[in-house]
Amino acid sequence: MVELLILLIKLFVVFNLIMGLASICTWIERKGSALIQDRVGANRAGAFVETDNILLKPVFYVLRVLGMLGIINTLVNDGVKALTKEDFVPEGVSNFMHSLAPFLAVFPVFVAFALLPFAPDFTVSGYHIRAQVAPLDAGLLFIFAMGSMAVYGVALAGWTGNNKFSLLGGLRAAAQMISYELAMGVTFVTVIITYGTLDLYEIVERQQYGLGILATITQPISFIILFVVGMAETKRGPFDLPESESELVAGYFTEYSGMKFLLFWLGEFAEIALFAAIIVLLFFGGWKIPFVELPAGSWLSALIGHAVLMGKILFFCVLQIVLRWTLPRFRYDQLMHLGWKILLPLSMVNLVVAAALKVL
Repeated sequence: MVELLILLIKLFVVFNLIMGLASICTWIERKGSALIQDRVGANRAGAFVETDNILLKPVFYVLRVLGMLGIINTLVNDGVKALTKEDFVPEGVSNFMHSLAPFLAVFPVFVAFALLPFAPDFTVSGYHIRAQVAPLDAGLLFIFAMGSMAVYGVALAGWTGNNKFSLLGGLRAAAQMISYELAMGVTFVTVIITYGTLDLYEIVERQQYGLGILATITQPISFIILFVVGMAETKRGPFDLPESESELVAGYFTEYSGMKFLLFWLGEFAEIALFAAIIVLLFFGGWKIPFVELPAGSWLSALIGHAVLMGKILFFCVLQIVLRWTLPRFRYDQLMHLGWKILLPLSMVNLVVAAALKVL
C-alpha cells in the first residue's frame, strides 16, 4: 500500500514537472522572441485590473505584475482560447484517426519522462525512495524507443489532414525524424560504451563531476551531435521544415484546431524539456554540483540536487529557444545533407574511437 502511494506521488510530481516545464518554455518562447526581435511581447491581459477592496489590493497587484510579464496572457488566456475553439475535422476524414494523431505525438514524450531520475536517492521514514517513476535498467533504450514512436503521430496528422500542405509537412517530419534518429542511436551507443550501463541513474552516478571532470570534456563530439540531433528531433528552428509557415502554412497540423492543436503545441515544448533533461543527465552530471559532495540519503540533499538539475534543464531549454529565434531555417537539401553526410558519419567515427579507447 505504501509503495503504491509513493508511486502515485511520483506520477503526480512528474506530471506537474512536465506541464510546468512546457508552460515555462511557452512563456520564454513568447517573451524571449520578443526581446530578440526588439519588441515588447505579450503584456496586456491582466495588466490593468483594479479593485477598491483593501484586502484584495495585494492580490490584484500580483495579477498586474503577472499580466505585464505576459504570464497570464500566455499560460491562462491562450489555453482557455484554444480549449474553446471549434474542433474542426476535414471532410471525408475519420474523426477517430484525426484525434489519434495528436495523442500519438504527445503520449510517447510523456512516457519517456517516467524514465528520468530527477534527484539523488533519499530515505524517508525508513523507505528508500528513488526520484524516478520507472527505474528500468534499460532506461536509455526505452527513451530512444519512445522518441521513435512519436513519428507515427506526426505522419498520421499529415495524412488525416486531407490537405496537400499537411501531407507534405507529415512526409517532411517523418523523413527528418528517421534520418536524425540514426545519428542519435549511434551516439547513444557511444554513451553506453563509455559508461557501461543503460540506466540513467547509474550514468549520472558514474560521472566524476565532483572532481571537475565533465562528461562533455571526455565526450565533446557526442554532446555536440546529440544537441544538434535533439533540436532536429523536436522539429524546432532552424530544423522546422515540417511546419515552415512560408511554404506549408503550418505543416502537418494545418488542419488542427482547439485542444488537438494545443496537444501538438504542448508535446513540442515538452520534447524540448525532455531533450534538455537527457543532455544534462548524460553530459552535465545531472544533480551533481562541481566540487561539492552532498550527503547521501538525505531528503534535503535530494531537494538541493533536484533544484540544481532543474536549473541546468531550464538553461538548455532557454538555449534551444534562443537558437530557434536566432538562426535562419535550413533548406530541405541542407537538412538532409547535414543528417546523412555529416552527423551520421561523424557519429560512427566517434563510436569507433570511443570503443577503441574503451578496449585500450
